[in-house]
Amino acid sequence: MMKKFGRLKKVVSITLMATLALGLLAGCNSGKAGDSQQEQVLRIGVLSGGYNDSYFRQQYTDVFEFANQNVRIEIVPAIDESEYRYRESSEPYVQPDYVESMKKITGGSNPVDIVMADTDVINQLIKENMLKALDPLIQEDKFDTTDFVPAVIEGIKDMGEGSLYALAPSFSSSALYYNKQIFADAGVEPPTDNMTWDDIFNLARRVTKGEGKERVYGFNFSRYMGNDLFWDIRSDYLPALQLKTFDDKAETMTVNTPQWTKVWETASKLYKEKIIPDSNSMMEEMEDNWTPVNSDMFLSGKVAMTIGENYYVNEIYDANSNASKIKNFKPVDWDVVTIPSHPEKPGVGGKIWLNGLFAINSAAPNPETAWDFIKFINGEDWAKLKSRSNSYEMLARKSYIKPKNGLDYNIQAFYLLKPVPPSDSKLDKLMAERQGLYSIDDIGRQFFQEVLENKKTPEEALKAWEEKGNTMLQEIKNNPKTLFQQDGTPFVPADAAVAG
Repeated sequence: MMKKFGRLKKVVSITLMATLALGLLAGCNSGKAGDSQQEQVLRIGVLSGGYNDSYFRQQYTDVFEFANQNVRIEIVPAIDESEYRYRESSEPYVQPDYVESMKKITGGSNPVDIVMADTDVINQLIKENMLKALDPLIQEDKFDTTDFVPAVIEGIKDMGEGSLYALAPSFSSSALYYNKQIFADAGVEPPTDNMTWDDIFNLARRVTKGEGKERVYGFNFSRYMGNDLFWDIRSDYLPALQLKTFDDKAETMTVNTPQWTKVWETASKLYKEKIIPDSNSMMEEMEDNWTPVNSDMFLSGKVAMTIGENYYVNEIYDANSNASKIKNFKPVDWDVVTIPSHPEKPGVGGKIWLNGLFAINSAAPNPETAWDFIKFINGEDWAKLKSRSNSYEMLARKSYIKPKNGLDYNIQAFYLLKPVPPSDSKLDKLMAERQGLYSIDDIGRQFFQEVLENKKTPEEALKAWEEKGNTMLQEIKNNPKTLFQQDGTPFVPADAAVAG
């Protein structure tokens, strides 16, 4: 997203930003940040950075600094990305502990004023009383949050057990895209909002048709060729069920259960019935004929329904607008509905990523200016400004969420459902401390593949995963630094092997 612009574009961008900022000056200068002529340094802690923060500044801080010229903003990364740029390729990658890294810059002698992080990190900081509750400030300043998308506000409140500790001016989301023409040709009613996964899979069976290269599949979790069904399930189907791979202490596997069996039975049956495609095989078949359209299974008409992000709207629009220039391509007649939900979790399943989730450090040296900044980028004027650009994000204020490019589609599908609760912060901490835990999912994928190849039943595969996983968990318990090879055996570094 960070691109080098030409000189002209830079001039236009700066001029436009300055012009728009002038329109916001009155509203912003009425806050405490504009009342003092003495320079204030507002320090914002972000998860990562270090060598280029221009996008962050363009996105969030430039206009605020222009409107509040006595405020100078410093960006403080919790993880310095430049460190990773110069590492030897042979060095194993170790997942940074984002929570602990963020805690370091929120404490000490020079703590940051604002924390900008993802839901997992914010969730943990709330639990450790490191963030300031925003509700009293919202009430005192009569800051209007009624226009915010309920899924955004409720998702943030879930982290604070009913209280707001952060706000986000925008979000990204996903919905279920469907091809109207495929449903019309099959004489089948298209999907609607609030359907269950079983509803969607049944529709998929009814619209699947054809054989070989002419086959049209009813559904796929992803529009991309080469996607992996195991990881698709982990990403899209399992989160709302909140099924765990192992217990909270990472000592015992928890996959050999009826619920897990049902998940693997459902997914493998769709695969074997060819309701969902073997996209890896499809990719191999078209290796010498790759184009942006035929590699996209939804755009090329290979699948009737797929899950896609909100910015996929722009890609469909671009392809349809250039249909006359694309060989063998017909414009797609499409719409969207909510992502399916599970009967056990009705109304839950929204894939929402909060962009710019900002909170005030409990130890902030400048809490008033920090609140002025958060009000500014979450205010109506900011939303109005951002609504003029064709962004990849959706604004948190409903009044400024409009269909892209003058199109007419069910845009509410992107934010009707309640988002899946954030992952357990204790698990995140365990995963950061014990990198070998990531390999347990890799082993699970191998057992799932055996189900797809009819080498094992779901019950047999899950039992085998349980046994192998328990062995790996014991290795990690004995040595938290244990890493594993592809087959799940402990990894022995070359220098250690030579020494032995």
